[in-house]
Amino acid sequence: MTRPLAFTAPGRFWRGNLHTHSTRSDGVLPPEEVCRRYRAEGYDFLALTDHFIGSYGYPIVDTTPFRAEGFTTILGAELHSGAMANGELWHILAVGLPPDFPPPNAPTFVPVAEQETGAQIAARAVAAGAFVAIAHPQWSGLTLADARAITAAHAVEIYNHGCAAGCDRPDGAAIADLLLTEGRKLSLIATDDAHFSEPDHFGGWVMVKAPENTPGALLAALKAGAFYSSQGPELRDVRLEGDHVVVESSAVVSVVAMGHGTGAKAVHGHSMTRAAVPLQRLNNSPWIRVAAIDAAGKRAWSNPIWREGGKNPRVL
Repeated sequence: MTRPLAFTAPGRFWRGNLHTHSTRSDGVLPPEEVCRRYRAEGYDFLALTDHFIGSYGYPIVDTTPFRAEGFTTILGAELHSGAMANGELWHILAVGLPPDFPPPNAPTFVPVAEQETGAQIAARAVAAGAFVAIAHPQWSGLTLADARAITAAHAVEIYNHGCAAGCDRPDGAAIADLLLTEGRKLSLIATDDAHFSEPDHFGGWVMVKAPENTPGALLAALKAGAFYSSQGPELRDVRLEGDHVVVESSAVVSVVAMGHGTGAKAVHGHSMTRAAVPLQRLNNSPWIRVAAIDAAGKRAWSNPIWREGGKNPRVL
């Protein structure tokens, strides 16, 4: 029997949002009010990730004054440098940056000559201690070649709520699955990308398993992959048992297991809190991930479980 780290690591689950903006860049609320609203909505932690470009003063906003009992913050930013294949500037999420992280040459959202590439600034952020994710692949118009270049990333945004609200381009699953199929050991995050200029908030989050609600413990758990992502449903256990993946959750109507290529199998029902999905149609995929979908269409996503040649699982 094998379980993802989220269901074996010590501690409890903490709910947090990893992608948020304020008036320090293009958001409409000041940092203190953004933190207040997330705390009031029952979140345990928040990363304020304003756009790290020159026209905003390269902000890594100090949110430590807004921490309170039961609520913490992690310093971060959305990094920009270099052009993607479509000629637009990279968007790379970095959570856990030091406050003195050196800025790139990114004066505006328009790429300029002799900038760091997206791959270079992502690697520099990881070296500085950050948890790094490829932001909103669908919204960005990311190609697979673009995504392949960011070799230092820990994660891909599988869902971005702001992109759902603002342009109906919320998805990162296609890029994530292609990278997984190429052997990239990536995790999957759901985020808000909240600006509070439209209904782009409180719609996608991570549930991080850690022994305490502190920036250091949360960051270590994120890097280890000890979390799942959700729009609403709770994942209570995910485990491989023989030729099935067993999922225990809050009430859902569908549980889907996915692997490389066309490999997928769904189980459907009413108010299911336990489902056993057979894996024969996953084409002996070396990785498996799970989505649980409730009656309102809200999803929860596990991180991948890795299997050597379809056997002897390894867990992210």
